[in-house]
Amino acid sequence: MDAGTFKFLAAGIAMGVGAIGSAIGEGMVAARALEAIGRNPEAADKITPLMFVTMAICESTGIYALVIALIILFG
Repeated sequence: MDAGTFKFLAAGIAMGVGAIGSAIGEGMVAARALEAIGRNPEAADKITPLMFVTMAICESTGIYALVIALIILFG
């Protein structure tokens, strides 16, 4: 195998792990927030914005993985 093959393999692994981790994190955040809102509906106004901020932080992990994959491919 040549170096190009290893570049594609490394970029795929980086993106795959980053996307899976991000998706699992976002799912856990949403599940816990919906569970909290279900237990205490009056707190929905406080929980929902925090949920969106936390999901954005989780999503940034996936975006960082994409940046690393692109650096591996074109760097």
